[in-house]
Amino acid sequence: MAAPPSGKVVYEQEGVFIHSSCGKNDDQDSLIAGILRVIEKENEVVVDWRPLDETLDTSNILCAGKDSSSVVEWTQTPKEKCSRGADRPSSYEAEWDMVTTVSFKKKPHSNGDATTHANGENEWSFLFSLTDLKSIKQNKEGMGWSYLVFCLKDDVKLPALHFHRGDSKPLIKCLEKHVALNESPHDERVLLVKTQKSLSQSFENLFDEPSYGLLQKLKKDPYTVTMGKFSKVTNYIVGSLRSSDTSNQRRPPSEMADFLNDTIPGLKINQQEEPGFEVITRIDLGKQPEVSRREPVSAEEWAKNMDSEGRILDVDYIKRLIFKGGLCHTLRKEAWKFLLGYFPWNSTKEERANLQRKKTDEYFRMKLQWKSVSEEQEKRNSRLRDYRSLIEKDVNRTDRTNKFYEGEDNPGLILLHDILMTYCMYDFDLGYVQGMSDLLSPVLYVMENEVDAFWCFVSYMDQMHQNFEEQMQGMKTQLIQLSHLLRLLDSGFCSYLESQDSGYLYFCFRWLLIRFKREFSFQDILRLWEVMWTELPCQNFHLLLCCAILESEKQQIMDKHYGFNEILKHINELSMKIDVEYILCKAEAISMQMMNCKELPQTVSEILGIENSSATPDSDTGEDESAAELSCPTSLYQSVSTPVIAANGTRDGAQQTAEMQSLA
Repeated sequence: MAAPPSGKVVYEQEGVFIHSSCGKNDDQDSLIAGILRVIEKENEVVVDWRPLDETLDTSNILCAGKDSSSVVEWTQTPKEKCSRGADRPSSYEAEWDMVTTVSFKKKPHSNGDATTHANGENEWSFLFSLTDLKSIKQNKEGMGWSYLVFCLKDDVKLPALHFHRGDSKPLIKCLEKHVALNESPHDERVLLVKTQKSLSQSFENLFDEPSYGLLQKLKKDPYTVTMGKFSKVTNYIVGSLRSSDTSNQRRPPSEMADFLNDTIPGLKINQQEEPGFEVITRIDLGKQPEVSRREPVSAEEWAKNMDSEGRILDVDYIKRLIFKGGLCHTLRKEAWKFLLGYFPWNSTKEERANLQRKKTDEYFRMKLQWKSVSEEQEKRNSRLRDYRSLIEKDVNRTDRTNKFYEGEDNPGLILLHDILMTYCMYDFDLGYVQGMSDLLSPVLYVMENEVDAFWCFVSYMDQMHQNFEEQMQGMKTQLIQLSHLLRLLDSGFCSYLESQDSGYLYFCFRWLLIRFKREFSFQDILRLWEVMWTELPCQNFHLLLCCAILESEKQQIMDKHYGFNEILKHINELSMKIDVEYILCKAEAISMQMMNCKELPQTVSEILGIENSSATPDSDTGEDESAAELSCPTSLYQSVSTPVIAANGTRDGAQQTAEMQSLA
């Protein structure tokens, strides 16, 4: 008898048969007896069926006539089904015919013996994890032996299992301890597995129907599914978060935390009752200071800060100017190369020219690698084919309303495609993931040069790389950090979001993944990104931008008592309606609030990169009144005697000078 896989056996049943079509004549089916087990392993629960004896001689197998309503025919493919006799009862259902997959290849044999694999495993043996189970189909009552058909994700069906000794009800009860099973509204014999969606799954199928098969798609590419609109998935997500009964009881926070951790292992967004967060709720950050912005840095200002050999004289000063006002468009082509790290800040004009020549050669060597791949070679390189296919699809829908990319056979689209393909050669392990075209598009638009755009994009991807990795480490870290910051800023709002199953900030996923690219207009993104690239006034300023947006919407969300659906819809509809200058002012004000806080929790200090010698430990009571020594870039707020743009859009040089001096 075959030994079961290692683990704890929680269900075992002998006399569970597979009815195969390997009988000695067309009127018989072979019955293969086996043992069905449900096994709890360390990280999963598996269902395992295997024959009673892997070396069983099928000549001794009992056969049943094909006119029995309890018989299942095993066929290679739907097209290869054996012809059914005219005398077959109408109750014999086509759905009972199983379709083989790669895991169940049934090779022809002439001696009637059950095929056995080289490793000793019988051909009919199977094992699957409950995470891969989609549905279970049961037989109609009064139709012979009780049977079940397991259907896995992507509609892979396993051979029907017939219970000759007893029925399948104990198995169903066992499975219900591990997965939620609901009766299908279309067929009472079908039990659907109600998957507990994880964070990324909330974004899985934002505009595609039907919603089954989402788990497999999500695990394969969580980024693709994040790029769509939130609104169309609202009801689908709600259906997964709330129970199906009329009471609609809310899931407890602990269960929701487990649910969120399914696809992003290690993602632990703390609930109110967890240690370390009570201290944050007691900290008074004080009033947010008024913050104004200045005019964009002009070409004249840039030139004045450069010596005769082309070196930047005061890097910190020029970064402060960019942070406070951004850049005029004519400067972006040059300044972005410094901000993104393509050009060293201390380099001369000649050194930069030499670097560009070297990088040009390097770029075209990599481009030639994929350009020189023949069609025959590509047929044997599935990864390259997949990368090319996805890039071509995304390029054709990236910023097509922008004049730089609009129309057919646009040279901008060709460059976008070629740069992304070349990046696959540069980093073949990562290759291309949807969302990367969104990051490249503004860079190419500004550079108007294939080589410069590529190397600036490489530098940007160095910052964003973890966002696109399979383990989603970057997204996991940022969501946890954002939760910490928002709770410090407004614990009441956090509590409200949690009460509406929205405390996991899933609606910020797209903001973080592609740095707000879909939330602001194209020109506003140019401004926002160059400000963020200064890395001022602290680390992770983009998380404070998230806080600023959420705090701006807090009143409407809470006053109108928005629930899960409404919050999701409201955040989605903010796209292209956010005032970039206002949000930059607000995020800067939040940063000043936190840097001036005397009891800043250690976790928050680390997130923002603030040296705080008397930071409050997360487990502290928050009652320490000692002054904190914060290493704040107060020089950022030194007076800059140029006109400013306040949050309300007014321009007043004298007002800016006074405000800067008061903030210094």
